[in-house]
Amino acid sequence: MKYVVMLGDGMADEPVASLGGLTPLQAAKTPVLDALAKKSEIGMVQTIPEGMNPGSDTANLSVIGYDPREYYTGRSPLEALSIGVDMKPDDVALRCNIVTLSDDNLPYEQKTIIDHSASEISTEDAAVLLKAVTDELADDTYQFYVGTSYRHCLIWAKGQVVPLTPPHDVLGQVIGQYLPKDDMLRKMQERSYEILKNHPLNLERKAKGLNPANSFWFWGAGTRPSLASFEEIYHKKGVMISAVDLLKGIAVGAGMANKTVEGANGGLHTNYQGKAEAAVHALLEEGFDFAYIHLEAPDEMGHQGSEERKVQAIHNMDTQILSYVTEKLDASGEAYRLLVLPDHPTPVRIRTHVSDPVPYLLYDSSAPQEHTWCYNEKEAAQSGNKIEKGCEMMGYLFSK
Repeated sequence: MKYVVMLGDGMADEPVASLGGLTPLQAAKTPVLDALAKKSEIGMVQTIPEGMNPGSDTANLSVIGYDPREYYTGRSPLEALSIGVDMKPDDVALRCNIVTLSDDNLPYEQKTIIDHSASEISTEDAAVLLKAVTDELADDTYQFYVGTSYRHCLIWAKGQVVPLTPPHDVLGQVIGQYLPKDDMLRKMQERSYEILKNHPLNLERKAKGLNPANSFWFWGAGTRPSLASFEEIYHKKGVMISAVDLLKGIAVGAGMANKTVEGANGGLHTNYQGKAEAAVHALLEEGFDFAYIHLEAPDEMGHQGSEERKVQAIHNMDTQILSYVTEKLDASGEAYRLLVLPDHPTPVRIRTHVSDPVPYLLYDSSAPQEHTWCYNEKEAAQSGNKIEKGCEMMGYLFSK
């Protein structure tokens, strides 16, 4: 038996007026999911434990089978693992976004955050800007590391886990009340703006109609994580296929393999086909039992507040990933179980994450069911199937 998780990050939503009162998942053309739903169990699962922040970190830990209450030590440490940072026990890792702040003459604290991803900046451009700032700011206490796109890492030696606000939670707002209370972190953010606002690369980006990547933004602080081995817990050899460092870091911590897909960038125009091919090759040619395919695009489109692009991301997932994976697995003759779900909702109305339960679809090729339902938030809730703890989902997949 082979096992696949198709994780559409932030895919769940609420009814949207411009979509005729449908959610993006309902509005998207998803012929593969439509067909699978008729043969699958659908239901709702609570991926975010009560009282915990609804981040992709806690949610994906939960889906992969790790109780966030036990294993979560912060978001950035998981990302640090993926880029090979050897954290010391007293190090604190922080996410360093390169964001877009309003380009005006107001004091730094009175500026507005426009874009948490600086027009989904490329890793190559971000590395240039990161170096321009860190050549001045880095020292024995503060070390910076290049990640992917707008997502980078700061290691604070003998640091503190301080409360910080995710930038995607405060889009369109004046930043003053959300700035770090730690004096040095705040000064580094302010200094980054002074260095980057007129950087030649940002002037080029503005001329192209792209948002300037004009400030650092720190968040997601935490200490070195310690995850139990996925294979020892579940007795399955697993592989992660994702464009983002967070998921790659969870895989490193769990002892799973990572597959790098050329052109996979976490945006709407990622390499969907490449992800599908990597998953199939790992399962059918390399002896892996389990593939976790993570797609960031629906979440990014939710943060951008674009229901049209979110619908497109879901359609692309269906027709370019799920279509290929199911076709090849069916043709191979291998029995398989497929789990499709988001990690959390990212409603386009509010452009950030919420803790609501998410819909799941569970298909077993060796025991297809017969139903008339479709896979979406409304019908999954009406099914009556509910898994209260997301961290039990993985065990349910393997034992179902």
